[in-house]
Amino acid sequence: MAKVKNKIEYGDFQTPRDLADSIVAFLRDAGISPSIIVEPTCGQGNFVSAAIEGFPSVQQVFAYDINADYISALQKTIGNVKGVYYQVAQQDFFTFNWREFFSAFRGEILVIGNPPWVTNAALGALGSDNLPKKINFQNCSGFSAKTGKANFDISEWMLIKLLESLDGQRACIAMLCKTATARKVLRHGWINRFKIGQATIHLIDAAVHFGVSVDACLLILHTGSPDLSPTAGVYSDLSFKHKITTFGLMGRELVADIDEYKSLRDLDGLAYYTWRSGVKHDAASVMEFKKEGSFFVNKVGERVELEQTYMYPLLKSSDLANGRLTPQRYLLVTQRTPGDDTKAISITAPKTWSYLLRHADVLDRRQSIIYQKRPRFSVFGVGDYTFSPWKVAISGLYKNCRFEVIGKYQNKPIVLDDTCYFIPCSSEHEASFACLLLNSDLAKRFLHALVFFDAKRPVTIDVLNRIDLKRVADRLGLESEARKYFPDAAFFEGRQGLLVFEKQEKYRIKASGGRRVPRGR
Repeated sequence: MAKVKNKIEYGDFQTPRDLADSIVAFLRDAGISPSIIVEPTCGQGNFVSAAIEGFPSVQQVFAYDINADYISALQKTIGNVKGVYYQVAQQDFFTFNWREFFSAFRGEILVIGNPPWVTNAALGALGSDNLPKKINFQNCSGFSAKTGKANFDISEWMLIKLLESLDGQRACIAMLCKTATARKVLRHGWINRFKIGQATIHLIDAAVHFGVSVDACLLILHTGSPDLSPTAGVYSDLSFKHKITTFGLMGRELVADIDEYKSLRDLDGLAYYTWRSGVKHDAASVMEFKKEGSFFVNKVGERVELEQTYMYPLLKSSDLANGRLTPQRYLLVTQRTPGDDTKAISITAPKTWSYLLRHADVLDRRQSIIYQKRPRFSVFGVGDYTFSPWKVAISGLYKNCRFEVIGKYQNKPIVLDDTCYFIPCSSEHEASFACLLLNSDLAKRFLHALVFFDAKRPVTIDVLNRIDLKRVADRLGLESEARKYFPDAAFFEGRQGLLVFEKQEKYRIKASGGRRVPRGR
């Protein structure tokens, strides 16, 4: 058990020697000819050994790792090549002054390796101190930080630190990492105007090389020679022959296919509806049910009689993605708005209140900070929109990007779980029209230009809020229908209806000094 914990703690996925050799050969054939090789987290040393043998130009080698056993073994086995200076030492990446270290070098630097594949949250849960100082380095907003956006891969932090330390100095960074991590690192560098030259991503099969189901790649980027275009090519293998796409930075956000996005960028505009996520409760074992006659059966098999008052038919991501739109589950929704006093349940539905009290140990243990200072047994992600009679919904976890019209079931509004996103609608006609636009080839092309499908949650609210449905309707010749529905799209937000399209568009253009600008998201 201790070995498993240590493996997780150090993100210990050692690079196989054959993969290290292939990467070194690819870099050499691509014209990389370093005099200085640095591997900041060398592990058992396969990368540094392959680099020493594969680059005849090498003069100095620096290999570090926090694991003393790895360093001791590597010190004994590394070859003594004539004319090459070696430094193999135990070092904590997070406390080392990398900027000062790199500033002493004059020559072609190659930083190569495979940093840990583990998140800060996972290490924190293990009680590990193999972590950077706890800072919100991504500058997430307070709420985003609370709900998970501030979680990051340790390798992301390491790669950004290397990028910062080498800014302005000529070097090549070639690192194995998750593809999502590679994109985050490049976005950080581009937004902060680091001097990043050519950057490419080359996919690898992590299942074959590491025995894990992860979208992984070799990230190659050059520092010290800025490229005017913040873009990166994605290739299917360790070559430049099979290009899949080019992604890049537009404004402050990445788009998955920069060329397709440019052809459809006029669809990136005003969110007439506010996209919402479904109900979050963090206690599926006691909050989700199936129905057996007049009884509700929770996920631990307990049969209970509960009032219908707080029970709602439920659809989840897998249901939406597979077109299963007749609910087979129910969700206990304790509030209609986040501030509702849940003690009222004891009066309006005493059986439900008694059930909640019996399972208070589960509900009170929910660790998310969003439940703090809220009424007991609160849920999150509820409002008038949750109980709208019609919705257009999509799964955030699947790649098919199919939108579905969701209505009522047994005369109650269907609710969605928090892996789904939806817009509330007042009528079936409105929902059907919005769904028609969203499922059009035009809207799907736009989504595919934005979405990175290897992400854990490919579709997000941020992405969905970028789809300007009026402009989609205009392109499809459906402007009159859009005029009918969209002015009242804010009904469930408690806001006034939108301005007449022409006036609002005129206002936006005037306010931006003559430029057509999307509303801030």
